[in-house]
Amino acid sequence: MSKGFFSLAAVLVAFLFGTSAFAAARCDVNVPTAHVDLQQVSIAYQSIGRASDPALLLVMGLGGQLIHWPDEVVVALCQQGFRVIRYDNRDVGLSTWRQAPADANLTFEVLRYKLGLPVSAPYSLTDMADDALGLMDALHIDQFHVLGASMGGMIAQHLAAMAPQRVESLTLIMTSSGAEGLPAPSAALVQLLARRGAPNREVALEQQADLLAALGSPAVTDDRQSLLHQAAIAYDRAFNPEGVKRQIMAILAEPSRVALLNQLRVPTLVVHGTADPLLPVMHGVHLAAHIRGSQLKLIPGLAHRFQEAFKAPLLAAVLPYLQEHREDTSHWAQIEPVASGNLL
Repeated sequence: MSKGFFSLAAVLVAFLFGTSAFAAARCDVNVPTAHVDLQQVSIAYQSIGRASDPALLLVMGLGGQLIHWPDEVVVALCQQGFRVIRYDNRDVGLSTWRQAPADANLTFEVLRYKLGLPVSAPYSLTDMADDALGLMDALHIDQFHVLGASMGGMIAQHLAAMAPQRVESLTLIMTSSGAEGLPAPSAALVQLLARRGAPNREVALEQQADLLAALGSPAVTDDRQSLLHQAAIAYDRAFNPEGVKRQIMAILAEPSRVALLNQLRVPTLVVHGTADPLLPVMHGVHLAAHIRGSQLKLIPGLAHRFQEAFKAPLLAAVLPYLQEHREDTSHWAQIEPVASGNLL
């Protein structure tokens, strides 16, 4: 028999009996980190999965790097048939914001925020949503799904409003509408979140471990060494506390997004934990109430971290929804971009 016959047979055997191996190779999270240069920023990203698969953009929260999306979660999403794209927001990780930072005093701006005064920020969450759109433009991806966590969910809301014809579905995890009157985090947690100055690596790791512990669920006992190890991986990849301060100011300067949300017509799933100490559960309930047709799933005990005990419940909430909307574009004809000028 010819060599070509054996090659074809090998392919058929692999397809019939080794699809899991193919999936593992296709969903390799160890792909190199690439960069896209935009006008103001250089964005570091990873693309995991086939270029021909529907794209799913993951938008991380405050100070988080692309590595903070758990690898097993990324693999699970990819194995559902998605091309998963995770990236570092400007000012964190391996992404950079090239503009010379303006003088910014976080303590002063926090005080203004508490007094109900306008907050000044070097850039906005809308600018960060533009970064995400620029990344997808550079990758020549016209339509995509979006999954945002915490601040990333806030950015994702702007993204869906700016380009609803491109966003096939929106999944918002542990995030908020930014409306006034919602329950505030504890003062102790805010203090930990804002504590970004550290004289050396050891102190920085201890501070980050403290913050991770405070953001965790009371139903789970964290191992301190594991938290320090997580902090060390992130610190050694990149450490930019000034960038995180600027991201905090972008959040504080953000007005309520309720008017924007009321106009959204993108299929949306809101997932929130009942034990979230940073954005208590009413943030998720309020968010879902202002997005027409959205679904709300509450996860008992989930706090404000991707803890091991909650990865399975999170995937159980998210995967069926994403699969349902994987090829559904019927909503496109019914939506128009949200006009920012109409948001009062």
